[in-house]
Amino acid sequence: MTDSNHFSTKAHLTTHSLSPDNQETPISFLQTDTVTDRLFYRRNHHPYPQIFANHFIIPITGLVQSPLQLSMQEMLQLPSRTVECVLECAGNKRQFFSPKVFGEQWGKGAISQGVWKGVPLGTVLELAGIDKHANEVVFEGYDFGKRTDLDQDYTFARSLPMEKALHPDTLIAYEYNHQPIPFKHGYPLRLIVPQWYGMASLKWLKGITVIDGTFNGPYQTIDYVYYPNKENDEGSFPVTTLNVNSTIQKPVDRDTLDTGEQQVTGIAWTGAGKISKVEISLDNGTTWEDASLKYSDMKAYGWVSWTYTKDFREKGEYTILSRATDTYGRVQPLEPFWNRKGYGYNAIDCVVIKVE
Repeated sequence: MTDSNHFSTKAHLTTHSLSPDNQETPISFLQTDTVTDRLFYRRNHHPYPQIFANHFIIPITGLVQSPLQLSMQEMLQLPSRTVECVLECAGNKRQFFSPKVFGEQWGKGAISQGVWKGVPLGTVLELAGIDKHANEVVFEGYDFGKRTDLDQDYTFARSLPMEKALHPDTLIAYEYNHQPIPFKHGYPLRLIVPQWYGMASLKWLKGITVIDGTFNGPYQTIDYVYYPNKENDEGSFPVTTLNVNSTIQKPVDRDTLDTGEQQVTGIAWTGAGKISKVEISLDNGTTWEDASLKYSDMKAYGWVSWTYTKDFREKGEYTILSRATDTYGRVQPLEPFWNRKGYGYNAIDCVVIKVE
């Protein structure tokens, strides 16, 4: 994909709410695999926080041998790592669930990707000295506010199990696309957790606490939980790893095309292994043909762009389906896993076009 100055002046985020700010990426019109900060989707639970970066200190406390108070300057002096990864809101594609569910009615654009640079979280934890009884690492953001289901203000806070926290690519990031992280995307520091849904990559990082138990804040135990039962919480389990998924970018749904050769393009991604193939069907899933994948060695956690060429000789309506498979053998299902809060939608993607 190539950059386009014309595109950059014309494409805009799609607004779902202003306070808090929730806007989705114009995924069908991206012309680069790296999304600029201006077109990176925004997902917030509360108003933007006030942060005074001139006096920024991040504490690392709890079950550690030597609690730390790291300044931004000290953070920048630690060994760094760079990863390119997908960040996808757990509610991406929520509007396609049937029956409908409550929550932000995201289309296909609550997903973006780019290059993040920062300090491996494990490096910081090792500096502090992890207690042998440590079980989870809790992260608190600067953003806070009321919840409609509870009576008090809550800070956005979540935890990671120790194994994920110590993964070398779990970062305390301070750059996005080789620039300081923009304020609306977590400046000055945010967590980046590749292969997990975006709620884990907490913005405006305020503090880190190592605990021996299990964190039970509302953004861990009420939100970002799969509830497969409409009536009760039976069978619930936490949202973590990205599902295997694909999106048709072009043509867009209900587009009108000329007869002749046309390209179908899109992206595919996964939180387990890598994408091994993307298939396209034009007969409602009876037969499938492989799309061409564009791989990059740099993108261990990135999406894969794909193309499929079709000669539409006959006029009429066509239904185009895309289905991704990853190296763990996970395949996009025909129907999504319905859950009460509408997380993890990954059914086979579909657009309908007319050829004239």
